[in-house]
Amino acid sequence: MRKPNKQRLLNHYPTWKYVVLVVTVLVMMLSAIPTWYGENAAVQIAAKSTQVPSILVLQQQLENRGIDVKRIDQQENKTVVVLQKESQQTAARTVLAEVINDQANSKSQLTLALEPAAPQWLQSMGFSPIKLGLDLRGGVQFLLDVDIDQVFKAQGEQLSDELRQQIRQEGIRGARVEASGVDGLIVHLPDTEANRAVRKFIRQSYPQWQLTNGSGAGLKLALKDDEKTALRNLTVQQNLQTMRSRIEELGITEALVQRQGENRIRIELPGVQDPAAAKNVIGATASLAFYSVKEPGTGSTMEMKDKDGHPVRVSRKPILGGDHIVDARASFGEMGMSEVNITLDHAGGKIMSDFSRHNIGKAMATAFSEYSRDSEGNAKQTSSIISVATIQSQLGNRFRITGAGAMQDAQELALLLRAGSLTAPVTIVEERTIGPTLGAENIENGFAALALGLGMTLLFMAAWYRRLGWVANVALVANMVMLFGLMALIPGAVLTLPGIAGLVLTVGMAVDTNVLIFERIKDKLKEGRSFAQAIDRGFSSAFSTIFDANFTTMITAVVLYAIGNGPIQGFALTLGLGLLTSMFTGIFASRAIINLVWGRDASREVRV
Repeated sequence: MRKPNKQRLLNHYPTWKYVVLVVTVLVMMLSAIPTWYGENAAVQIAAKSTQVPSILVLQQQLENRGIDVKRIDQQENKTVVVLQKESQQTAARTVLAEVINDQANSKSQLTLALEPAAPQWLQSMGFSPIKLGLDLRGGVQFLLDVDIDQVFKAQGEQLSDELRQQIRQEGIRGARVEASGVDGLIVHLPDTEANRAVRKFIRQSYPQWQLTNGSGAGLKLALKDDEKTALRNLTVQQNLQTMRSRIEELGITEALVQRQGENRIRIELPGVQDPAAAKNVIGATASLAFYSVKEPGTGSTMEMKDKDGHPVRVSRKPILGGDHIVDARASFGEMGMSEVNITLDHAGGKIMSDFSRHNIGKAMATAFSEYSRDSEGNAKQTSSIISVATIQSQLGNRFRITGAGAMQDAQELALLLRAGSLTAPVTIVEERTIGPTLGAENIENGFAALALGLGMTLLFMAAWYRRLGWVANVALVANMVMLFGLMALIPGAVLTLPGIAGLVLTVGMAVDTNVLIFERIKDKLKEGRSFAQAIDRGFSSAFSTIFDANFTTMITAVVLYAIGNGPIQGFALTLGLGLLTSMFTGIFASRAIINLVWGRDASREVRV
C-alpha cells in the first residue's frame, strides 16, 4: 500500500534558522557599537626596562604645557595617555619624550595610537571600531618612485668588471667592454675564438644575461626579461620593508605601506600632521658592512648589539661595505637547510677572497646601519649585527651564509643584505596633507548623505509597500548594522570616503532585493493565489534573479579590489560586503519575519 506524500509546509523555517539569524544579528550589532563611540587620540608608552613616571607626574607635565588629558591607564608594561583633542597628539608625544628621557637609562618607546572610546565590557569581548582611512582621519600621504634603472646599471657594471678580468686571464688582446643603455653591454672582440670563450663564460657564470651577435666578432649582452622582473620585484620588496621599519621610528601603529604599480610605493600616515618629520625618516639611507669578530683586548675593537640585544665585539674597521653587494637571495642548501647566497662586485670579491684566505675558521659578522635625521635635522646612525658566521673556506665574489634559521628568516636576512646595494634611489613624486578638520568634515558630509538616502528609502518603502514595506525597512536597518559590524571584524578593513559612497549604494541594492521579491508576490496575488502561496512562490521565483544580479556585481567588486588601490579598494570593499549582507537580510531575514506574521494567511484579497 502506497503511503501518502507528506505535504510541504508553506513558509516554514526550522528553529535553528531563527537561532542563527538572531545570533548573527546580535554579534554584528555588538561589533558595530564601538564605531558609534569613536576613538580617542592617545600616546602609548611601552616601558622596556625602566619604571614609567606615575600617572600624577605625567598628567601634571602635560597640563602644564596646555595639553588636555582625558585619562591615563597604567598597566604592568604599558601606559596609555588618552587625550581630549587629536590635534595635541604630536605635542603630547614630545612632552612625554622629554619627561621619560629625564629618567636614567630609559628605554621606553612612545607610539601614536587611537584608543577606542567604547565601554570596557565591549572591548573585553574583542570588539573595536572600524579603522578610518587617511581621507577621513587626516594625515600625510607620500607616493615614492623607485629608480629601478640604477639596479640594472649596477648589474651591468658588475658584469663589466668580471668580463674585463676574464678577458685578461684569457689573454685576449684588442677586446673592450662598454655600456649600452641602462641594462646592456657591448663586447668588442678580435676573432671568433675570443667570441666562443666569452660566450662560454657568460653561459656558465651569468645565465641571466641574454647573448646576441654584434658587429664583427663582438657580442651584445642584455638582461633577460624574467631576470629584470625578478630584480624589480626584489628591489621594491626590500624598499617596502625598509620603509616599514623606518616608519616605526615615527611611532605610528596604523601606517599603510604598499606597492603601487611596477615601481612605486604609496605610504599613508594617519594622524601625522608634520610632513617634514615624516620626510626626514622616509628619506633616510641604509648601509651594510662585514666585520671581523674579535676577542676582548685584541687590537682596536668596538662592541655592537645583535638582534637579540647580545653584545658582539668586532674590529673597528670593516672588511668591506655593502656597496660591493650586487645581489643576495635566500635558497635551500644541499642538506635542505636555508642559506643566503651573496654576490659581490669584482673589487669586493677580491677583498673578500684575500681576507677569507687568511681567516679560515674564524667568525665574520654582518652589520646593518641606518642613517636618519632627528627633529632638529641632525643625522644619527643606528647599527646592529644581523648575522655572525664562521668562514669555512676561501671566499670569492660569490659565497653563502648559513645558520640564518628558517627559510623566512633567511629571506629577511637577504632583504637586509640587499639594503646595502640593491636599494634603488627613491624620489617623493607626490605629497598630500589632509588636516583633521577636513577629515572630520568628510565624515560629517559622508554620513549625512548616507542618513538622507537611508531616510528617504525607508519612507518610500513604508508608503509604497505598506505592511511588507515595514519588513523591508527592518531588514534594511539590520543590513546596515551587519555591514558596519562586519567591517569592524575583518582585519585590515579600512573605511574611506569612497567607502561611504559604497555604503550609500548598498542601501539601494538592499532595497532592490526586497522590491524584486515584493513585485513577484504582487504578481502571484494577481493570479488568484492566497497570500501565503504568493509569499512562497514570490521568494522562490525572485531568488535566481537576485542571485544573478548580485553575483555579477560581486565580480566587479572583486576586480576593483584586486587591481585598485587606496580609495578604490575602500569602495570595492564596502560594495562587496554590502552585497553579502543585503543578500542575507533581504532574503533570509525578511523571509523569517514574513513567515512568522503572514506565513499562514490564506486570504486572497490582500493589497501589497
